[in-house]
Amino acid sequence: MKPATETVPLRDDAQDDRSQLIREALYNAIVERRLAPGTKLIETEVGELFDVSRTVVRAALQMLAFEGLVKIERNRGAFIAYPSPDEARQIFESRRVIEPEIAMRATERMAMADIDMFRSHLREEERLLAERGPNARRAAIKASGDFHLMLAAVAGNQILERFMRELIARSSLVIALYGQSGASSCARSEHADILGALIARDGKKAASTILHHIDHIEEDLDYRAAGNAPLRQALRL
Repeated sequence: MKPATETVPLRDDAQDDRSQLIREALYNAIVERRLAPGTKLIETEVGELFDVSRTVVRAALQMLAFEGLVKIERNRGAFIAYPSPDEARQIFESRRVIEPEIAMRATERMAMADIDMFRSHLREEERLLAERGPNARRAAIKASGDFHLMLAAVAGNQILERFMRELIARSSLVIALYGQSGASSCARSEHADILGALIARDGKKAASTILHHIDHIEEDLDYRAAGNAPLRQALRL
């Protein structure tokens, strides 16, 4: 007689993989501004969307909370972080401290393969900015943030790269909440100016250009809130 079939629980590493997958989906939705600041993340709803337990969802939310992208409140649940004006200023102040150094380091380490990669990325940014429709706009927003993450990767410091990943995501929250124009946070010519300085091996110019670029992004903020999208729509499920 065959023994009764038992449900085998997920192993710890399988749970970690699922939690990381959910964390990545939520992260991308935040960066692309498909999930607005203040959106409530209901564990059961997220679990149903991904067909996982609340334990797996909770681990993903805790990862995002550690990165400052989600706020977990006792007896209320988890919410996409809703940065205050003061926190918004601190985020951009942090970028002004970190990104010029990243630009200087990237100038020293830039190889021809990196230049080709950046040029290809700028062409993709141009293509996305020229297209119409919400999907193209969201892709352009993500590509804009990816430029800064690519710069951090070329700089070769994994700690700085990790900081930048958090800062770019948190900047996206701030822009979603307070941005005036609704356009991509990065003017299309400014990334090209930064790349030009990198190609010229002019670290000081690269640093000053990126500072101007960050100033330009922050000038577009006026502290007005944006609306929320349904969770299923935001996660494209």
